[in-house]
Amino acid sequence: MTGSRAMWVWDTSTPQRTVDLAVGTGIGQLFVAVPPNLGTSSRLADITALSQRARAAAIRVDALGGDPTWVDNGSWVVTHWLTPVKSSGLFTGIHIDVEPYSLPAWATTQSTVVASYLTLLDQLKAGAGACPVEADIPFWFGTVAAGSSTGAASTLDREIMKRTAGVTVMAYRNTATGADGTLDIASTALAAGDSVGKPVRLGQETTYLGDTAGDRKQTFFGWTRADMETQLALVDSGAAAYATYAGLAIHDASGYAAMAP
Repeated sequence: MTGSRAMWVWDTSTPQRTVDLAVGTGIGQLFVAVPPNLGTSSRLADITALSQRARAAAIRVDALGGDPTWVDNGSWVVTHWLTPVKSSGLFTGIHIDVEPYSLPAWATTQSTVVASYLTLLDQLKAGAGACPVEADIPFWFGTVAAGSSTGAASTLDREIMKRTAGVTVMAYRNTATGADGTLDIASTALAAGDSVGKPVRLGQETTYLGDTAGDRKQTFFGWTRADMETQLALVDSGAAAYATYAGLAIHDASGYAAMAP
């Protein structure tokens, strides 16, 4: 799967333009943002058009959803988000972007939040049935303790991988190699994926994050696509050493579309 590409799509209002972008840049999978209660949503028509156009172009479409508050509302998520997503027939898979570390409780009762997040993944997997569930994770989840099903010490990245069909690591750097480059910060997750036997995709950022050095190093905003491709080729080449490396994901369609060739 080395070299395959996916892309996050948060703005679903331009279906044809988004699919044209994907086709023109070799994107084979879309993570399409879906609101709760899709069947009655004002966005249903655009999302339907996007899914149908993408599938006609042989592009896989997964439903993207998530909010930090989901960790405490698993039953609501299954009823109001997952079930409408599945019944729509518009998606091949489920893609979760929850980011539980955004909750205030992460700083005070992290172990409780971690446990609730893993329970949410269990609920989603059970509710999804044969539909594969994938998750976005930050590159540093390998440093977060999490108990395994056997009670043994484990890490959050591994426990998420065990509960999903694969992960996309937010390894946001605009340099591929060297200290603090994409390959460096993603190495722990890539190794965990190999160990657990689950696909690991690496996310790369194209949107504006801010003007500090710390902001700028995390994104290709302001670069040309050609210059970005030089770095992405190095990421692909380096990550190919890991058997379960599954390619790259571009965040996001709006940022990517705005880049000069």
